[in-house]
This record gives sequence, structure tokens and C-alpha cells, in this order.
Amino acid sequence: MKRTAILLMLIAAAPLPAAAQKRVPTVDRMIELKRPAGTAISPDGRDVAYTIREADWEENTFDTEIWLADSETGTSKQLTRGTKSSSSPAWSPDGTTLAFASDRGDKRQVYLIDPLGGEARVLTSAGDGIAAFEWSPDGNRIAYTASEPKTESAKDRDKKYGEFTVVDEEHRQTHLWVIDVKTKEARKLTTGQMAVGRFDWSPDGSAIAYDHRTDEDPSSGGSANISVLELSSGKTRSLVSQDGPDTNPEWSPDGARIAFETAMGNPSYYYSNGLIATIHATGGPIEVLTRSFDEDPALIAWSLNGIYLSAAERTYVHLYRLDPTTRAVTRLAHDPQAITGGFSFSKDGTRTAYISSSASQYPEVFAADLRGDVLNPKKLTELGAQVGDWELGTSEVISWTSKDGAKIEGVLHKPSNFKPGQRYPLLVVIHGGPTGTSRPALFSSTYVYPIDTWVARGALVLEPNYRGSAGYGEKFRSLNVRNLGVGDAWDVTSGIDALVAQGLVDASRVGAMGWSQGGYISAFLTTHDSARFKAISVGAGISDWMTYYVNTDIHPFTRMYLKSTPWDDPEIYRKTSPITYIKQARTPTLIQHGENDARVPIPNAYELYQGLRDNNVPARLVVYKGFGHGLSKPKAIRAAMEHNIEWFDKYFWGEKPVGTETQR
Repeated sequence: MKRTAILLMLIAAAPLPAAAQKRVPTVDRMIELKRPAGTAISPDGRDVAYTIREADWEENTFDTEIWLADSETGTSKQLTRGTKSSSSPAWSPDGTTLAFASDRGDKRQVYLIDPLGGEARVLTSAGDGIAAFEWSPDGNRIAYTASEPKTESAKDRDKKYGEFTVVDEEHRQTHLWVIDVKTKEARKLTTGQMAVGRFDWSPDGSAIAYDHRTDEDPSSGGSANISVLELSSGKTRSLVSQDGPDTNPEWSPDGARIAFETAMGNPSYYYSNGLIATIHATGGPIEVLTRSFDEDPALIAWSLNGIYLSAAERTYVHLYRLDPTTRAVTRLAHDPQAITGGFSFSKDGTRTAYISSSASQYPEVFAADLRGDVLNPKKLTELGAQVGDWELGTSEVISWTSKDGAKIEGVLHKPSNFKPGQRYPLLVVIHGGPTGTSRPALFSSTYVYPIDTWVARGALVLEPNYRGSAGYGEKFRSLNVRNLGVGDAWDVTSGIDALVAQGLVDASRVGAMGWSQGGYISAFLTTHDSARFKAISVGAGISDWMTYYVNTDIHPFTRMYLKSTPWDDPEIYRKTSPITYIKQARTPTLIQHGENDARVPIPNAYELYQGLRDNNVPARLVVYKGFGHGLSKPKAIRAAMEHNIEWFDKYFWGEKPVGTETQR
């Protein structure tokens, strides 16, 4: 059920009794946690709109609503209460109106609301809903992207033959539109076969810069280029057209130049550093600004005091200011060191709002001044009170040396009553990506893996940042090129060995799990180092690179990491595929997969499952009906999490399954 604003404030304000009994996190409690998402700071920098997501068990959805905080008084109030989620808040330039996206009318549309209160009113009426939107500088118009609805000829074909698709030949377009806020008159701005992505208004409102690729297929990301559309004439001119993705245009405050993210033609853009570059708004040579910055920066905004970027640095994410003239990149320090994201900026660029968390702090919304190089944030929410009476362990960053000498870091979670000199059972939770990163956190459970529950039961949990993880530079991210699975497994097993050597881990009680790339590494471990593990869980993992390559929706990923196709180099596909070594498998293995997964198609799951069964290895395959690469509904996540608990109860903890754990 939806929670009221009053309940949230009561939770935040209620003090804990001095001798309160700590509660062990259960599945439902973890799924029900309210979590903050993106922020939108008002033009004057005082008010911050942000979103909070929570589970609605009756509707089996995650509901997102918009809240509003006063950065001076610290008070918050809930702004939207729809039957469907509301997200992506955006202030009008004069700060009097808040726009947001909602599917409360079935399709996702733009709505407008007075931040002082009142009912929201719908603005757009796009047939299949809108994707992204942005206010014009004068506040009179809103630009948005929307997919083209099915054509009449396509509807006639369906009526005659039933539905079918010709692969790689039939794509729906995503176009750029503009709507007048007062009259609601909408006009399509782009035409032709394309998929428009991110876009930005020029400071004077006369033009829009936008990135676009050949179609909406994820494999077409490398075709993205940038164009500029003049509103008065409707004419479009190409601005950046080169190999590799060029995306996310951002105008300079004076309208003279446009910054953007680019691979500058690098054919290995899946794992190499992206770059921030600028070009004159009328065209000309491209000026790359971040060649000396050894990470993959995300362009956020261009203000009067510089270009703002975010990027990972080891296990943290930071905000950086880039001087477009000197190319100097300055990290804006914040205390305590924390994970940050969801940035938004005031009109003059002197204030920011963002989400921050750390090993000792639950994710919260903050506002901070940007006039110097140090952020002195003010916390605007108290969501951490939700876990105030939970039995939570500690998180710390540790490091070790892998088999080939690579330096690896990871996050080690310990029980709150951890005792030095005692050996503990160990569970390894492996992140996806491979360019993901595990980070120290107060509440550590990730997705379908109940880390906090297991830590409270007396296990250590290791989350390794294996080679390929973001935050450690391009060279580190390249270490698993033509070495997928092999080097990744070295990093995991060497981390286990290091903890055993330190006297922390009982080598006879080790388990592993992961989703996506983490699932692939888990599958690799179950067929390579089976005697080491008591139990393994493979979530949406690759078992055969050949099977993956011909079925996935991102074929370039495989070609970039393995540097070949299976037709040109079958040996590298064989070497890096877990299924090649299926005869070595011994570990009881749970396999979890979404029925409609396009990223790691489900044949990978069936192939691994049948291989394990044919070799008399205990295995279970659970298929989550109606889901793709990720599980997006509370009940499915509940099921997957409990399936993991049951599997590890049986094979790791040596206990009989006790049924579900949905008590509150």
C-alpha cells in the first residue's frame, strides 16, 4: 500500500529506545524501503524536488512520487499522489511551475503542477507517450521525444496476417516534438528514420541540439551523431558526424559552443574512456577537453563557472568541475566521503542538489553551495531512520593481488559482532557490467541478494571489483578484453584466498552469486573451480558466448571484448564460455532468468541447466515469467530473493528450507 506523508515523517522522527532490540532484515522489509532518486533544484536554488520510490504490494508495482524540500528550513512535503508513478521533476525557468512525467493516464505524459499545491494538469497527449522532456528558456514551450505510433499500413498488415516482425528491417522512429504550454499545440520537429536521444535548448531558445542514431536498437548506439535544429525555419544541420557514439549535447551559457560526450571514433567504446569535447555551435573542429582524465566522465551541465561532470573514482562517485579554457578538472570535495549522483543545478550554477550515501549513511537528498571547491552539504531527508533499528553489519574497502599481479579492490561486509581471530563462512556477491562497481554502503543488500540478512546470520560477504570495473581507469577496464571470465575468476578466487590466508574465512564454507556479468562469472566459477564452493547462484548469466552473440540485443559488446566474431575466432569463444568446461562442474547451482531477456537471452540458462543435469550436478532453473534482463516488480524480486535464501539455506548453511520470509 502507498504510505502517507505523515507516516514518513513519523518514521523519521521516532526515537529508538535505548535498549531496543535490533531487527534482522527480512525480504519484505528490504523491498519496502523508501529510496530517493533524481533531484531537481529550483532556479533560485532554494527548493529541491526529488522522488521517492516504494513498493506497492497490492498493485505489485514500485510507486514513485515527487517530494519537495525547502533547503533553508529543511522541511519536506509530498507533492504528487497519483494512482500511477510520477517522476522526472523539472522546474519552469521562473520557478512557478513544476513539470513531471507520469503514466497516470495509461501512457506516460508531461504534467504540470503548482509547487505550492493543487491538482496536476496534463500537458501532452502523445499517442504512445513521451520519453524525455525539457523546458524552453522562456518557459513558454516544452520539447519532448516520443516514439511514432504504429502506422495505418502496419495496422492493416496485422489485421490481415497477424503480428510479425522482420528483424533489422522494421524500426519505429523516435522524434523530437515541441508543445506550447498555454495552447497545448504540439508540433513535430524531426522527420525520417532516426531515434532521437538527449537534447538541449540553446540559451536564447532559438535552436535545439540533439543526438540521434539510426534506430532504437541497442546495437545501434555507435551510430549516434549530433545535429542542431533551428526553430524558426525548421531546418536541421549536422554538427557532429563521425564513427562511434557522440551524445548528450550541452550548450555553453553564451550559446557559442556545444559540449558533448564522445568516443572520437574509438571502436572499443564499450570499455575505453569516453571523452568530453566541445564544438562551435555553427560547426568546425572538435576540441577534446578530457584526454588526461583517466575515467569515463558523464556530462551533467555547463554553467557560468565551468562544465560539471560526474565520474567514478575507485569505490566512490564524485562531482567534478572542468574549466573549458585550461582543461583543468577539479574534484569538488565533500565530507564525509560518499557516493553521489542525481545532480541538478540552480540557474546561475551556484547551488546543487544530489543523492549521497556511504558506509555509514543511508541514501539521502542533499543541497550544497558551489562557489568554492568544497561542498558543504545540508541533508534534506531522514530516510535512514527506516533502518535505525536493523541489525546491520559494517562495510569496508579491502584490496588484494590477483593471479597475474593485478591489484583488486572489493567491499567486505562484516557482522556487527565481528570477532577478530574467528573464521567465518563467506558469500561472494559479484556485480554486473562488467563496468559496474560495488561500493561500501550502510544498507548493503543488492537487488535479489539479501546481503544484510546473511551478514546478520554470521557470514562475511565480499563484493569484488574485478577487472573491468569502473572507477579504476581505462587500463584496468581493459584487462578482461579477450580474457573474459578467465581473469575475472582469478580476481574472485584470489580475493577468497587472501581472506582465508588472513584467518578470516572458513575455506570449507564459501558460496558465490551474481546477476548479468556477475551471473556469467558465477557460471564460470561453477564449471572451473567447483570444489571451492558449497553453492552458487547464476542470475541472467552467459553460459556460451556463441549462444549469447547470436541472440543478444548488443552484438557489438561481444565483438569489442573478444575482438572477433565466432566465425573468425571460435577458439576465444570456446575459451571464455562456461559451458566448455561443464564436465568439471560439481557445485549445486541455482539458475535465475527472466523469460523475455533480450540482453542475455534465456537459451543461456537452459544450456547451463541441461549441461549440469546431464553431469549429475544438483541444479534448479527458475524462469520469471514476463520479465526481461531485470526483475522490476516487488513480488518477482521477493520470489527471486527467497529462492536464493532457500538455495543457500540448503547447500551453504546446511539447513532445511523454512519457507518464505515475508514477515514484516
